[in-house]
This record gives sequence, structure tokens and C-alpha cells, in this order.
Amino acid sequence: MNPIAAVKSNWRLLLLVLFVTFAVVALFIPGGIVADSSYAESTVDSGPTNLEFGLGLEGGTRIRVPATGLTAENIAPDMADGGIDEQESQRLEDIESTMTDELGLEPADTSVDVQDDGTVTAEVFTDNVTEAEFAAALQSADVDASEDDIRDGVTQKTRDDIIQTIQTKVNAAGLSGGTAYEQTTPGGEHYIVVEVPNMDASELRQLLSERGVVEVVAYYPDDSGNQTNQSNQTVLTGDDIADVDPPTQQTDSQGRETSGYVVPVEVRSEAASQFQQQMNDFGFTDQNEGVGRCSLRGDDGTVNFDQEGEQYCLLTVVDGEVIDAHSMGPGLAESMRNDWADNPTFQMGAPSQQHAQSLSVNLRAGSLRAPLDFENDQVYSIEPAHATQFKEFSLLIGFLSVITVSGVVYARYTDTRVALPMIVTAVAEVVILLGFAALIRMPLDLSHVAGFIAVVGTGVDDLVIIADEVMDEGDVSSERVFQSRFRKAFWVIGAAAATTVVALSPLAVLSLGDLKGFAIITILGVLIGVLITRPAYGDILRRLLTDR
Repeated sequence: MNPIAAVKSNWRLLLLVLFVTFAVVALFIPGGIVADSSYAESTVDSGPTNLEFGLGLEGGTRIRVPATGLTAENIAPDMADGGIDEQESQRLEDIESTMTDELGLEPADTSVDVQDDGTVTAEVFTDNVTEAEFAAALQSADVDASEDDIRDGVTQKTRDDIIQTIQTKVNAAGLSGGTAYEQTTPGGEHYIVVEVPNMDASELRQLLSERGVVEVVAYYPDDSGNQTNQSNQTVLTGDDIADVDPPTQQTDSQGRETSGYVVPVEVRSEAASQFQQQMNDFGFTDQNEGVGRCSLRGDDGTVNFDQEGEQYCLLTVVDGEVIDAHSMGPGLAESMRNDWADNPTFQMGAPSQQHAQSLSVNLRAGSLRAPLDFENDQVYSIEPAHATQFKEFSLLIGFLSVITVSGVVYARYTDTRVALPMIVTAVAEVVILLGFAALIRMPLDLSHVAGFIAVVGTGVDDLVIIADEVMDEGDVSSERVFQSRFRKAFWVIGAAAATTVVALSPLAVLSLGDLKGFAIITILGVLIGVLITRPAYGDILRRLLTDR
């Protein structure tokens, strides 16, 4: 048989070998097939494989917490009906500005936005505002609203934004296996659920309680002529940052490491020109006035505003707290006086490595749209020692299941030509599943282990159906006879697979906790079996039982 004919005859078996090869690469080669090193600032201990584990197999914390806020829906029905033009967009900005002023809140704590269904909603993200005060603020903006129009909670759009920010924050912090998702109770209450392995409850609360609103504030003398009078002006926000590099320790002009850390950032092009103009207008780039003139930061890294003389400082502010103050360096000042906007990069300061890492994470992830209500949170934790035991027991149970199934299959057929390929094919199916899990960085938990065991059982069941259908009607005298019997068996297997997928699909899409992981692995195993491993086993059996 020539090579082309051999490939055509055994393409199903070759497809199985190809998938197993890719799975092994994804499992064991460092970085796998699609390595992601964009969040490599923090290191996480890695094992012999690229698999990630959830709480049940790694230990860690799960927190279920609602978002803080009040929402007024459909506050501008006339706008929603006809769409939002430029004039109406300005009207929404005026409503938001009025809300902010009337309620005495920061701009980040209010929002007026158009939802996906076209309706206009207003939100406040604080627990210090009552429904009556919210309604009064809307009325001050000429919005027809009452207390009855206000409800607790935030919009779906806000929840989706919070989940995306938390997931990015978890990834940027280097927390392997961390996930964030939404969970809705039968009573209609919405919760944000965050699961992070290898982190206790207090650490996770601290990570999530930091809203991550980052600002660069220019602190400079005002025009009064009095050296003690200084002005504050926000010149950059987290939304103006396009790219963030890993934190590094600060160095002096001689290249020697000093106290403090910096986070190199790149400013978005649309904000760079304005930032450059402000630095020149405020005097930061003047060699005789603003360059190098900031003494607010002490040797211990703290910021003290009780200083004499004029100060030209760029303050790094996170969640309203000044964490560092730096002056404009001569090199950056010269670039600012010329064409800095063409390559808009500079370094944001932080007093310690921990602050620098937190700043980097907040810049990457962005700020949480709304704070989380930890007074009503629910916490579930597993100690790492217990999780290690669960992992060992899961591996033992998986090994015993393979041995048990192998023994039963061999006892059933007493023919290694039939039994051995059956066992190898079933194991290959599990290897492909594990490779897929490593490829998409799926955190494996106890529910997934149950799914793997179910896949082994159902997979061998299907292979037994194939073997029985092919062999029970007598010797296989030719390939034509084999194909006829194999097709009969495959129809039975296909119908059973379709039933399994349909039955488990609701569990895979609904927020039902651990049942979701079991359903996903089982469905994937069934699909891999029907599309790859069952046909490959048919090719193996054909070659063993016929002359070809």
C-alpha cells in the first residue's frame, strides 16, 4: 500500500495521534501552545504540568458579594425611543454632573448611561445615598423621577464591567486559576462570585476592596505669588493609560538602585498632547522653575505636604490616597518641551514593591465601576493541606478507575487484540481532555474530576458496544462486513451521545455551582469520543480483525 492510500485508509487513527500530540504539548511543554506571559509580574509555583486547579484541588477562597449601588431605570424614555444624538448625549452628561454635585459625590461614583436595550439609566455607587436623596438629585436635573423609580443594585452592564475588571485584576496579579462570574438567586438577587486558589479570605477581600481608581495629580504653585499656596490638578486618569510595563526599582542618574519603585506606562495618544501642554503651562518643564523641585517624599517613602518652598510634584493617587510624589526629571522635561507626544511614555512612582505591584495591577485592570458590599458577603474557604489530600485522592481514584475498567474489559473479551486498544483509546480520550483544559487554562476542581471518571466509563461503554456489534455476529471476513457492523454500532453511540449532550446542556449553562464543571467535562468528553476516539478505535479494530 502506497503512503497516500495508507493515510486515506487510516486518517481517523492519525487524527487521534495528532490530537494526543497536541494535548501532550499543551500539558507538559512550558507555556503550552498559546503561552500568555502578559501577566508575569507575579510568580506562581508551577507543577510538572500546565494544568490549573480550582479551590477543591488547590485550596483558596470563594467570595460571593453584591455590588453597592442604586439604580433609576428609563429616566429619559423620549431619548431612548429615538436614539441618542449629540445634543441628547450632552443632556445625559449634564444629568450626571448635576447628580454628582447635588449628592456631593466623586465623578466615579455616579453614572448616566445608555443600556443595551436603548433605555437610559442613572446609577450611584455608594451606600451613603438614600433613595429619596437620589430621586431629589434627579429632579434637580429636570428628570421626572420619584423614590418608587429607584431600586437597589446596579445594572447588568455595570455587573459585566465589574466581572471583567476583577478577572483582569486577578490575572494581572498572577493568581493562576482565579475566576469571576455572576450568580443570580431564584429571588432575582445578583451576586459577583470570585474564586481564587492559594489566597485566604482576608487577602481576597483586600484585593477586591481596592476599587483601583488611579490618577496622576499635578501639585504646583498657584498664581497668588504666595509660596504656601499650591494647586491640585488631575492631569491623567487610569483610562488615559494605554500600556503598562512591569514595576522596576528606581535608579539614580548613575544607574544605582534607590529606594522606591516605578511603573513604566504609555499614555494614550488622545490624552498625550493635553498632558504635555499642561506640564509646560504649569511650569513643570522649566529648568529654572519646576524641574527637580519636589521634596514631599521622605526617605521612608511617606508623603508629607508640610514642606517649605514651592513644590512641583506629580502625585500618584490611588482611591483618593496619595501613595507617592515625584518631580519632573531633566530628561523627561526636555522631551516634554519638544515632541514627547510622539512617544508618550513616562514612569509613575510608588514607595514600595507592593505598592508598585498594586498600582500596575490597577492600571492594567482599570477601576471597579462600583464597590462591593462586603457587609453582605458569603465566604467559602479550603485549606491548602486539605486540597492537597483531595488532589492525591482524585489521582488515586482516577488510576483505580482505569485499572478496574481495564480488568473488566479483559475479563469480558480475554483477547488483548480487542481489550488493549480499547483501554489505550479510553486513556487517550482523557489525555486530550486534559490537554484542552490546559490549553484554555480551565481551573480543574473536584467536579471536573467526577466528569473525567464519567468520561472513562461512558467511553469504554461505547467501545464495548462497537466491539460487541462487530464480533457477536461471527467472524469478520472482509472490510465490507466490518464497515456494515461498525456503522450500526456508531448509530447507537451517536444517539446515546446526543441524549447525553442534551440532558447535560442546562447544567453547563446555568449557574449551578460545581454541577457546571461536571457537565462541561462530560459533554466535551462525549464530543471528543464521538468525533475522534470512537472512529479511531474502529480503524484499529478493523486492522486487527480483517486482512487489511
